[in-house]
Amino acid sequence: QVQLVESGGGLVQPGGSLRLSCAASGSIFSRTPMAWYRQAPGKQRELVAGISSGSYTNYADSVKGRFTISRDNAKNTVYLQMNSLKHEDTAVYYCNTKKCSTYGCTDYWGQGTQVTVSS
Repeated sequence: QVQLVESGGGLVQPGGSLRLSCAASGSIFSRTPMAWYRQAPGKQRELVAGISSGSYTNYADSVKGRFTISRDNAKNTVYLQMNSLKHEDTAVYYCNTKKCSTYGCTDYWGQGTQVTVSS
């Protein structure tokens, strides 16, 4: 039932900016923690940024000061504003959420959107 759809990826020059969007299904969005991960070829998927249901945020050290995660609960959408992009930011970016119950948590992932930083 949970569905995540990313958009906003593309090709950008170093120093440029992109804003990624993730549209989430369901009426539980406002109470659901969300995160952005990224994965480069041959690399492990890594957490880029997370935002809690209370809008607390956390970032990977590599993106602090450059990326901003936010959410618009009315639109069931989470965003990742990426500024001052570097070559090493090139990756497929995935939206993620965890749906938890007393039995445990289940991860849900979007299809991914490619971000390529190149001159």
